[in-house]
Amino acid sequence: MSVKIYHNPRCSKSRQTLQLLKDNNIEPEVVKYLETPPTKEELEKILDLLGMEPRELMRRREKEYKELGLDAPNLSRDQLIQAMVEHPRLIERPIVIKDGKAALGRPPEKVLELL
Repeated sequence: MSVKIYHNPRCSKSRQTLQLLKDNNIEPEVVKYLETPPTKEELEKILDLLGMEPRELMRRREKEYKELGLDAPNLSRDQLIQAMVEHPRLIERPIVIKDGKAALGRPPEKVLELL
């Protein structure tokens, strides 16, 4: 069973989610996405697995969101995804992927649905 978590060690929700996985005897592959951002293709797949559109997975309070004008309604799905690839701080976290399914750990207990 392969489990991957897109993790930010500085985020309490991300740390709680990682601990929750470990408490369930799961040692996930940890991707520190701020250091190793997902590619455009990976992000598209993650969005599909989550059943979300790019804006739903964006941290709208980050300064980059406002500075880059990402609230503009005319931006395409591709443009929003590209912004997240170039500025990974915009990606909501943590994201856990297991067996072709994904969950956003907000709250952390949501990932238990994958287990």
